[in-house]
Amino acid sequence: MRRALRLWLTRSKPSAVAEEGKGSVALPFILVTLIWSSTWIVIRDQIGSVPASWSVCYRFLLAGIAMAVFARFRGVSLRIGGAGLIFAALLGTAQFVLNFNFVYRAEHYLTSGVVAVVYAMLLIPNSILAWLIFRQPVSRAFIGGSVVAVAGIILMLVHEYHAATVRPDMVLLGAAFSLAGLMSASSANIMQGMEIARRLPMVAVLAWAMLIGAGVDALFAWITVGPPQFEPRIGYMLGIAWLGLAGSVVTFPLYFTLIQRMGAGRAAYTSVLIPVIAMLISTVAEGYRWSALAIGGALLAVAGMAIALRSKES
Repeated sequence: MRRALRLWLTRSKPSAVAEEGKGSVALPFILVTLIWSSTWIVIRDQIGSVPASWSVCYRFLLAGIAMAVFARFRGVSLRIGGAGLIFAALLGTAQFVLNFNFVYRAEHYLTSGVVAVVYAMLLIPNSILAWLIFRQPVSRAFIGGSVVAVAGIILMLVHEYHAATVRPDMVLLGAAFSLAGLMSASSANIMQGMEIARRLPMVAVLAWAMLIGAGVDALFAWITVGPPQFEPRIGYMLGIAWLGLAGSVVTFPLYFTLIQRMGAGRAAYTSVLIPVIAMLISTVAEGYRWSALAIGGALLAVAGMAIALRSKES
């Protein structure tokens, strides 16, 4: 544990990273997968007496402050210039305002595991936008895997539609929110491929993006639902802490470590495992009811993602 945490709490040089060897990959991979798998059910618990927009605001206000402290601990300057602040504002609006406001609303109507499976499709719009904007090639195997994965998602949504405890049209609304959030997250991902993003320290950009995003969240929440609301429940406060600290500040540096050691392709295999674990958590915590349709859809979604990721790696 100490060895893995030391990798992201200190500024490791490339040579030092190489010397640690592949043995240090396992723990960061497991931590990232388990933490991000758990965030979906924690978001579900956040949906209650506090409007979703205020919960999103609290999460990223805490995460932004913690990320800024983390950046200073690593000796990374938070001065990124005017252009950097504009970029961080756009990134924060896409990732930490639009994306998560859509996610929290999607979980009003869909189980957390299903929303997690939909979000695991992020690689698909990422690749399409990268092809349109950066002309990055897309292989036939990737297209085939994507078609299989999307077919699996459709089967799972059909199962949700038939088994819904709310009005069936609300399931469609939840799916629409999920897809809107997916496209917002994809836009933020693509922004990180821009030249300005490569020039700026990512930890500092993330800190500013989270803080600016929290400010926009607060403005949107105040306009739409009124003054700040908070639930003084231990579970709610622990959820904010888990999502803001573990789900953001801990996992991002660990994921960067995985990319350094495994490459972006293999590191992305966390997105295959995360929805599987999220669905298992949803089964236990939310009483998700499996059917032949849901099982077939989940298997197709995971298989399709694996095929698509494998083609990207090769």
